[in-house]
Amino acid sequence: MPPTPATRRPLRRVDETSAGGLVLDRRGPEARGALIGRLDRRGRLLWSLPKGHVEAGETEEDTAVREVAEETGIRGTVVGKLGAIDFWFVADGRRIHKTVHHFLLVADDPVHGLELSDADIEVSEVAWVPLAEVAARLAYADERRLLERVPDLLAETA
Repeated sequence: MPPTPATRRPLRRVDETSAGGLVLDRRGPEARGALIGRLDRRGRLLWSLPKGHVEAGETEEDTAVREVAEETGIRGTVVGKLGAIDFWFVADGRRIHKTVHHFLLVADDPVHGLELSDADIEVSEVAWVPLAEVAARLAYADERRLLERVPDLLAETA
């Protein structure tokens, strides 16, 4: 017999915090951003910004640098905050409120180029995308809106 609304237990609320962002390669005539592709439940490749959980003792900026490096192979330096996205979802009998802090990073100038890596188990593909095309490639409207801050942040570092 299925539970009735009166007998159903309320879902336990959990708050989660993640961080990540957009890392840029500014060495050429046109800036490029590193995006990650993950397969959804239907097998579609969805492009997004790299991100992951903030670990104990980390700042949001530390997490962004670590997660971008883990998911793209590119180490970067934080230039500024793009913004935060928060949303709710239900998983494993819990109601989860997730906040994801996004940052703009500039790739550190490596000795051997900026070779992407999709070695992270959670990532299906990684690609350098011309900055002008990043928004069109991103699967999520919330992430596309964050890109509006990129020109201002880059101007502040020029």
